[in-house]
Amino acid sequence: MKSLKENFQKAHIVIIGSGIIGKFNALELSELGFQITIIDPNQLQNSSNAALGLLMGNMYQKRRGRSWDLRKQSIELWPQWISFLQKFNYELNIEKPLIQLTTNEEKFKKLEKFIYENDDQNLRILEENSIFINNINKAFQTNNIKGIISFKDGRINAVSLLKTLDKYLKHKNVNFLQGEIIKIRKSNNQWISTTRNHENIKSDIVILCNSLKAVDLIDSLSHNVKLKPVLGQAMEIFINDAQVDLLSLPKQFSINGKNIIPKSKNKLIIGSTDEYSTMPEESIFEKLTNFLDKRPSWLIKGIISKKWYGIRSRPDGEASPIMKNLENGLIICTGFYKNGILLAPACSKWVANEIKNYLY
Repeated sequence: MKSLKENFQKAHIVIIGSGIIGKFNALELSELGFQITIIDPNQLQNSSNAALGLLMGNMYQKRRGRSWDLRKQSIELWPQWISFLQKFNYELNIEKPLIQLTTNEEKFKKLEKFIYENDDQNLRILEENSIFINNINKAFQTNNIKGIISFKDGRINAVSLLKTLDKYLKHKNVNFLQGEIIKIRKSNNQWISTTRNHENIKSDIVILCNSLKAVDLIDSLSHNVKLKPVLGQAMEIFINDAQVDLLSLPKQFSINGKNIIPKSKNKLIIGSTDEYSTMPEESIFEKLTNFLDKRPSWLIKGIISKKWYGIRSRPDGEASPIMKNLENGLIICTGFYKNGILLAPACSKWVANEIKNYLY
């Protein structure tokens, strides 16, 4: 281990899980010169590919504690990473602003109080006669929507981000292995990750970023980590109504917890993460479109043109996310719930610091 500490850049790191957290850790660590191997049985089916990519940072109402510290750090890091990744995809960007709306007067009072208590010019209450409110009220055939706007928050296209990270990681010669790790163990200061096909991959460090399956690879008696499944669902809806122009709406907004992204004049995406389940309900259309007292007729008549879901994890009995140094050379980063994309930069920064401290 002595020679490894003298030259940490020769260390080999295995990252189990190729979602946004796994790939961002690979990004940060490969920039530091580490040899990286990402292992995943099917990287195209992880929950990151199903994410809508909303980055709700400044809008977060709890302005203290670990969760806020992570958000604050990621808010500062995201512009730097976007600038860096644009070398591999010049179209990659964060679409701003982000709007949060409600029809519940009590919830609006809390949002209003939050704005008044935080003197931030990038956070404002939407005036009732603003163009955003007027257009949303008109489109959704209602008149009681209220909310706030954040000019710093927004949305990044999750699929585009993952593809851009793939380009970068290929450029850095990061090794991808398609396989399922069923066991990890330590032997002579090295970690051995065993695949279902009995292949053994040796490394100096293992980072678990494989959501719910991470708990299967650690000793539950030594490490009390519990996760529960959370189902994120989304669907694209085709609107066959000439009177409705969805492009008159903001680029991304939420109403009563449902995230809405207009894609074209007659297509929009609606999604949410609120089910403790591993399979979507059959009544997905009713569940995702039922966010107002009365749905507009065009939405009722809408046709699902595409639907998808992703299984995420949420810590059971402790705060989200789980970022822990379990033992020398074994790190876990999982349980990000709704915030994997937002918190990826802060997570990777923390992991890099933990590894540097261990190897030095």
